[in-house]
Amino acid sequence: MRVIFMGTPDFAVPCLEALVENSYDVAAVVTQPDKPVGRSQSVPKPPAVKEAAVRLGISNILQPEKIRTPEFAETIRKLEPDVIVTAAYGKILPKEILDIPRHGCINVHASLLPKYRGAAPIQWAIINGDSRTGVTTFFMDEGMDTGDIILMKETEIDPDMNAQELFDRLKVLGAEALTETLETIKNGTFTRTPQDHSKATYVTMMTRETGLIDWNKSATEIHNLVRGTNPWPGAYTFYRGKRLKIWKTEVCRDDNVLSAISGNDAVPGTLVKRLKHGLIVAAGNGFLTITELQFENARRMSAAECGHNMDEGEVLGRAQRWPDDEM
Repeated sequence: MRVIFMGTPDFAVPCLEALVENSYDVAAVVTQPDKPVGRSQSVPKPPAVKEAAVRLGISNILQPEKIRTPEFAETIRKLEPDVIVTAAYGKILPKEILDIPRHGCINVHASLLPKYRGAAPIQWAIINGDSRTGVTTFFMDEGMDTGDIILMKETEIDPDMNAQELFDRLKVLGAEALTETLETIKNGTFTRTPQDHSKATYVTMMTRETGLIDWNKSATEIHNLVRGTNPWPGAYTFYRGKRLKIWKTEVCRDDNVLSAISGNDAVPGTLVKRLKHGLIVAAGNGFLTITELQFENARRMSAAECGHNMDEGEVLGRAQRWPDDEM
């Protein structure tokens, strides 16, 4: 089976590797253009998929700035693909390309559709406190993640799992789902299940503002935000007029600690107890234990390393501004 693969970030790499390992004829790899990185923005960095394609010995690597052009459609048409596979490519394919492969275009999406259509489904599943998620393969149409479902694979979201850890689990699951999906297409045993559009939810891309902590929310909601924005954009608050990143937290359930602070009517965001292993902060409902944090222009540290520099009774989140320098 002749395949064109389209993907960009690390999530898509196991899918490309699975195509090669299972001896599919990869006619081309399509990925986003190299992008400058670093403070000077002068060094172009190739996408993870391009690096993987080079490592796997694939020579036909396409990086178009635009895909909605007659020229690009003609390039794809000349390759005569049986199927086009996309995984986190980052662009919606136009009908002109969707109609080219004889078996259609298949997408590997990191949610259980129709839930979490769109960008960043992994992060939002954690932020919203879901206990399960998975991957879906489906036939693409002109909508955003609206096509008929072929196959789903589910997995649990562990209570303290962060977005990177779930990302790493789902990218492997996605490759497994793709392999099974292509086998059913080759054998003619695939099924098409229309999505229930009335149950669809959409999620947006992460921005750095997504990580701003609202201390009026419950300790569980804040803990989920910390997990879901790790490693990017990172959850943050403000302390003594400067940004403070929060990398790891726990919902405080220690009976001894809760007993010691019972009756505390501190406003949300107040550092109510400084312990050796963490900083206990009042939330809108419950208490949050911060165990790893990062001050401006400093490295990530455990609360045990730096908590002694903070005073009980101080309130986080009051002076909200962006520093000039990124951490």
